[in-house]
Amino acid sequence: MGGLIIGHEVARALGARHIFTERDPATREMTLRRGFAIQPGERAVVVEDVITTGGSTREVVDLLRSAGAQVLAAGSIVDRSGGRAGVGVPRVSLVTIAVAAYDPAACPQCAQGIPVIKPGSRPA
Repeated sequence: MGGLIIGHEVARALGARHIFTERDPATREMTLRRGFAIQPGERAVVVEDVITTGGSTREVVDLLRSAGAQVLAAGSIVDRSGGRAGVGVPRVSLVTIAVAAYDPAACPQCAQGIPVIKPGSRPA
């Protein structure tokens, strides 16, 4: 839901239609709901607020392609992957930051007993 307002404003600036995807509560897969549909050959840009691994964006790109869309690019305000997240299309962010990630065996916070918190909106 974080990308809704941003996506709406990007679409408005481009004079384009805005739709959004949601996770199906039963399957936890990204889907088009609320009467949204994609026509074969329709062009699309995927817009997110934050990209952490790129997984959710990649799911949306795949969903749109499977519906016949031509996905041109993806964009976000923040890229937490340090520029490494691949989403299957060219991608741009307003700011890119590198967030430290550790193997559990070498994690300094784990060694201190600090609990792990999974970032992002994707299910664990």
